[in-house]
Formats: sequence, structure tokens, C-alpha cells
Amino acid sequence: MRPGITIGGALMERNAIGIIGAGLAGLCCASILQKRGYTPVLLEKGRGVGGRLATRRTDAGFQFDHGAQYITARTPDFRNAVARLIGKGAAGTWSGADREVIVGTPSMNAMAKVLAGGLDIRRKTRVTDLRAEENGWRAATADSVFQFDRLVVTAPQPQTVGLLGVEHPLANAISAVRMSPCWTLMATFADQQEIPFTSRSAPDSYLAWIALNSSKPGRPDTNSWVVQASADWSARNLEREADDVAQEMLLRLCGILRIEPSNAVHASAHRWRYARVEEPLGTPFCRNDAGTLYLGGDWCLGARVEAAWTSGKAIADDLLGEIDAR
Repeated sequence: MRPGITIGGALMERNAIGIIGAGLAGLCCASILQKRGYTPVLLEKGRGVGGRLATRRTDAGFQFDHGAQYITARTPDFRNAVARLIGKGAAGTWSGADREVIVGTPSMNAMAKVLAGGLDIRRKTRVTDLRAEENGWRAATADSVFQFDRLVVTAPQPQTVGLLGVEHPLANAISAVRMSPCWTLMATFADQQEIPFTSRSAPDSYLAWIALNSSKPGRPDTNSWVVQASADWSARNLEREADDVAQEMLLRLCGILRIEPSNAVHASAHRWRYARVEEPLGTPFCRNDAGTLYLGGDWCLGARVEAAWTSGKAIADDLLGEIDAR
């Protein structure tokens, strides 16, 4: 990191490589760059890391994986990465889905936390303005200005377009990408005697996925459920109040589980505006000709956790190739 200076009350800091977003794509990219001796700075608008590798905890001790429910590994590179996470105790197998899958332990975001170790991550840092400069890129936040020689943007495609501006050539290059929202219910029941299933996938129902979150390894034994609504229902109800959505989804869930709503001791809903990739870009990333701006994320390849990791790795490999060639 190069020294920062203060100009007009804002901290100005210059770094070689910046990454917007500390989801899996950003973390994967950053960890590869770090191993090659670089010190990328990650700007993350949220309090945590991992993006949709997310876990919600309550004061009462309830825990919910309210984003990605599990991961699968198809490629050798990602299988090796998952094996390393398992070796570190950050992941394990779960047979509660229709097949044996991988989940983080003791939570989905445990995997992201391992990848984030040692990285320079600026949490609660939302980039509000992004613009090209003669020697790189300028990213402004509420109280700081970052200047980067090279910049990687791993935000969801709509947010990336918002940062670049619709007139930017790369915004046009990724304009065909389509993402859809998802409302997620988190609910816990007291005195639930009968558990009809540990997970249920019903794409034709508006409660498209139901899972007993507490059946995953390492979770508290609290009869906690995670329910994800379908893309269509979520889109139609996107702007409703979270409490209203939670109550409607809870009533439907109780009907499926055959349990009285009064037995619920917790019910809340989370809105993911950009949860699913409906139309991916079809290539691992997009970049400008100069190799100073890269765009990536799961939206490049599809609605799978592995897609985010593959995009981040491909960006890091290409960026390092550009640097080595100069």
C-alpha cells in the first residue's frame, strides 16, 4: 500500500490493485494475487465477507444460511480448493439435499472467512463514484478516495453497470446478462416434534426451496428453517416490507410442515435483489483492452458458487499475465 494523504477532508490512497466486492469472486482473485506478492485492497460495502456465502445469527442463538445453501464442485481446480477448505475445518459434507453436497462448517460464511484471512479488506466501504484517470482508476466512497493502477469489479451485474454508467463500453458488453431476486425466510419453531424432510426443492411452487438449516453439520440444534421463494414470486413482491413477506411465507411454510404458526419463535425475511443468474455472460470475465479494468462474478458463468470462484481465478490469472508481459 502506498501512503495516503488528505485532500479537502477526504483520505486519498493509492494502490496497485483494487477489488470492489469481497464475495467469493473477489476473495479468490485477491488470494491468488496475494500469493504472487501483491497486496490488493478490497472495498466491501457490507459488514462481512463472502457475498451470498452468507450466515445470519440472532441474539437468541439461532443461525441461518440465508444465501447459498450448499456448493458442488465440478472442475479439478475447484475440487482442490474445496478439499483445502475441508482440511481446514471450514467445510464438510451434508446429505440433506437430494445428494451429498458441500456446506461451510459451522456456517456457510466460514469458507469465505478462511479465504479472507490476511487480505486487506475495507468493510462498510461503499463505492459511490468510479471513473477512469490517466494512470488508472479512481474509486470514491463517502469519506475516502482510492486510486488504483488496476481495478477489478465483482459486484452483481446491475450494480456494476451503475458504477460504470450505461454509456461505458464494458457496460454495453455485459448488458445481456439477466439476474433475478430472491426473498428468503428464516424461521425457528419451538417444540417441533415431526420433521417431514430435511430439504425440499419445488421449482413450481412459490416456496421453491425449503431446508432444515439445523440439520447441516456444526449448526445449533434449534429446528431452524431457511426458505427461498421462487424468482417470479420474489420479483412480484420485491418492494414489499420484509415483515409482511416473512409472515406470508411463514404461514405457507407452516402449512407444509403441519405446524401451528404460534410455534414460531423467530421469523424474518431477507431480500436478495440479485440472487440468481438467469442469463450469464458466457465467459469468465470482461476487461478493457488496456487490462486495467476487469469485471467478473458468478453472473459471468451461471448461478453456482463455483462460477464465482472460476471467474475470480480467471481474472487473477489474466491480470498477472498482463503484468508479467509489461
